[in-house]
Amino acid sequence: MKYITESLYPTWGQTLEQDEVLFEHHTKHQHLVIFKNQQWGTVMMLDGVVQTTEKDEFIYHEMMTHVPMFAHHNPKRVLIIGGGDGGILREALKHPNVEQVVQVEIDQAVIDMCCKYLPNHSAGAFDDPRVQVVIDDGVNYVNQTSELFDVIISDSTDPIGPGESLFTSVFYVGIKKCLGDGGVFVAQNGVCFMQMDEVVTTHQRLQPLFEEVTFFSAAVPTYVGGIMTFAWASQSTDLSHVELEALNKRYEQSKISTRYYHPKIHSASFTLPKYVSDALEQSHA
Repeated sequence: MKYITESLYPTWGQTLEQDEVLFEHHTKHQHLVIFKNQQWGTVMMLDGVVQTTEKDEFIYHEMMTHVPMFAHHNPKRVLIIGGGDGGILREALKHPNVEQVVQVEIDQAVIDMCCKYLPNHSAGAFDDPRVQVVIDDGVNYVNQTSELFDVIISDSTDPIGPGESLFTSVFYVGIKKCLGDGGVFVAQNGVCFMQMDEVVTTHQRLQPLFEEVTFFSAAVPTYVGGIMTFAWASQSTDLSHVELEALNKRYEQSKISTRYYHPKIHSASFTLPKYVSDALEQSHA
């Protein structure tokens, strides 16, 4: 039997059995491996870090997508940075008001391999006529485009290697520029108990640019170490606390089927543990 141990943290991690290696390749930008595991199904790791698994991907993708989409209520144009596995794209296209989704991915190989080995993640979403795929660096795209978006979702790797630029002030300035009126930006921000520095740094960099900066959370089993935090930034100060009655109505009218997301989870996800709110307060003391 062959095992692989995640290398995200220097002194602690999780080990997965590789029942069958489906694909392994060093691309120009990163090391990609996709393998079978009895517990988690097909697993994709980039540079020694679990990115997604068949078994629990729905939690991450539903929360990253439906929380901002239902909060906005009428998202017509969506920008996804990263997310080459297609999971967020799949969920975004479920919203009936969506007219266009631009997907910016730095590495075409990630999209190709995920379509081949993790086909249920995208579920044919890349073939939807509303989708425009752009192979480019996310920082470059948001700072050069003249287009505006209602919802922007940054589904990046951790701030190591190619993903590091998607946690910088330069990236966030570009996000502000191409976020339409009443729009919202969300981004994965790591497992906060283990990566609190990321949360604090993101808050400090986003706060000067947006009227409201906060976080919401979800527990994703293979992102070990506790809850995962998602950054939230908008010039609108009411989107993070839409009334439950309104969320219920939007959810029912959409006729979207979900396995994790529902309006009560949506509302509750913005309530952060005290150790997170304390860390954010202390960083500005």
